[in-house]
Amino acid sequence: MRLVREEWFLGISAATCLAFFSAGDQMMANLGNPLWFSLIFLWLFAAVLGSALSVVRHADHLAQLLGEPYGTLILTLSVTAIEVLAISAVMTHGESNPTLARDTLFAVIMIILNGMVGISLLVGAWRRPEQYHNLQGANSYLGVIVPLATLSLVLPATLYADGLPHPSAPRQLVLGIMLLGLYATFLVLQTGRHHGFFANDAEHVERREQPPRTAWFHALMLFLHMLPVVYLVEHLAMPVDYIIETLHAPPAFGGVIMAVLVATPEAISAVKASIANHLQRSINIFLGSVLSTIGLTVPAMLLISHFHGHLLILGLEHGDMVMLMLTLLVSIITFASGRTHVMQGAIHLMLFVTYVLLIFQP
Repeated sequence: MRLVREEWFLGISAATCLAFFSAGDQMMANLGNPLWFSLIFLWLFAAVLGSALSVVRHADHLAQLLGEPYGTLILTLSVTAIEVLAISAVMTHGESNPTLARDTLFAVIMIILNGMVGISLLVGAWRRPEQYHNLQGANSYLGVIVPLATLSLVLPATLYADGLPHPSAPRQLVLGIMLLGLYATFLVLQTGRHHGFFANDAEHVERREQPPRTAWFHALMLFLHMLPVVYLVEHLAMPVDYIIETLHAPPAFGGVIMAVLVATPEAISAVKASIANHLQRSINIFLGSVLSTIGLTVPAMLLISHFHGHLLILGLEHGDMVMLMLTLLVSIITFASGRTHVMQGAIHLMLFVTYVLLIFQP
C-alpha cells in the first residue's frame, strides 16, 4: 500500500497511454473544437509533466544515495532525454518547423538561467543575507556553457543569414562532435579528478536523511516513469503543431511549451534545494541542465534533421541574440564571487520578464 501511495501517478500515466493507444486517432480528429482541444492538450501536458516530476523525485533520491555530482548528473540526463524526445516528436509531425529546436534551446536557457536562477536566489536569500557555493564548480560550468552556447546559437547566425543554404552535413557533423566532445570532457572532470568542485560545502549544508529504499529501486522506478513520456510526447506533438500551424501562435511559442515541460521539474528541485540552503546542489541542477541541454540536445537534433531531411535553423536573430549574450554575461558576474544575494536574483528575474515580453512583442 505504501508503494501504491508513492507511485500512484504511474497508474495514471499508464491509463493515459492505454487511452491514446486505443482511441488516439478519434481523440485527435476534433482538435478544431476549442474546448476539446484544451482538454486534450492539458491532459497530455499534465500526464507528461507528472511523469517528469516522478522522474525527478527518484533522481533526487538517487542524489541522496550516490552523492554529488552523480545524483544531479542522473537528473539532468533524464530531463535532457525527455527534451530530445519532445522536440523530435514535434519536428517529425506536421509541417516543417526549422526553428523549433533553436527556440526550445533558447527558451530553456532563458527559463533556467534567468527564471530559475532568479527565483532560487531570491527565496534562498529571503531568510539569510547571503548564500555560498563552490566557486570552482560554477566557473567550470560557465566556462563550458559560454563556448557551447556561442557555437550553437550565435555563430550559425553569422554564417548562415536568411536565404543562404542550410549548413552542409560535414559542418553539422563537426559541430555535433565539438559539442559532444566538450560535454564528455566536462563529465570526465566532474566525476573524476575535479569531483570536489561540485560537492556540497559541508560548512553550509546540513546532512539530509537517506531515503529508505535502495538505489536500484529508484533507478527502476525512474525508468518506468520515463516510459510513458516516450509514448505520450508523440501525441502531445499534435496539439503543439495545431497551436503553431492553425492558430498561428508565434513560432517561438512551441519552443516555450517544450521548455516549460522539461524545465519545470528541475526548477522545483533547484528552488527546494536553495530554500534548504543547499545552494551548491541548486547550482549543479540549473547550470548542469543548461550544459546538458546544449551539449546533448543540439547534436541529437542535428542527427535527427539529417536522417529525416528536416531543415534545422540554429542561429538566433536580433533581440534574442542580445538577450542570450546579456544572460551569459550576468550569469558570469552572479557566480563570480562564490556567494549570492537578493539583488542578483532580482536582476535575473528582470531579464526573464524581458524575454517573455519579447516573445509576444518582438
